[in-house]
Amino acid sequence: MRELSSIFIAWFVVFLMRLLSAVGDSRSAYDHFLDWASSPLVVALNVLTLVFITLHAVTWFSLTPQAMAVQVRGRAVPGSVIIAAQYVGLAIVSAFIFWLVTR
Repeated sequence: MRELSSIFIAWFVVFLMRLLSAVGDSRSAYDHFLDWASSPLVVALNVLTLVFITLHAVTWFSLTPQAMAVQVRGRAVPGSVIIAAQYVGLAIVSAFIFWLVTR
């Protein structure tokens, strides 16, 4: 499933690139993009993409302790601490982006 999630991540990159292209082109191109993006098929695909991106992030976070042997004062940091630190960092960055968008 993790490998399959890469396909949906690629889709989302293409989706965002189309959005940026439409924003840079003209108001009518942006309106056309919004009409296309609001179609039920694209909305369903983006909801499915959100599920797979979440799966990808969760599995990535859980694999980190196996790929990174962190030591503090000569002692290995437990994997659960590394994973928790990632989620805390994600929450802080998400809160900052939320603040930027809603202020």
